[in-house]
Amino acid sequence: MNWTVKEKTGLHKRVRYLPENVQNLLIALKKDMEANGPIRGDWPNFSALPGNRYHCHLKKGHPTFVAIWEVVNKEIKLIEVIYAGTHEKAPY
Repeated sequence: MNWTVKEKTGLHKRVRYLPENVQNLLIALKKDMEANGPIRGDWPNFSALPGNRYHCHLKKGHPTFVAIWEVVNKEIKLIEVIYAGTHEKAPY
């Protein structure tokens, strides 16, 4: 059974202002999580954060763009992407 990946309310508004290549990487990450789950060790700088949250870099350099997601429910396999944007403003 595949995972369901949703975006936090209002995230799509922030994503519109990201560079197109970063938007495409976020789409690829979401598809990867749908197929393979939230543990994405094959993405750059993937790490676990407190409280069932994870993050990875979408684009290195300056500025660095990151994505943060959390596992909302392991039983129904639900993941919510809660942030996508620059590393400086990330809610760690």
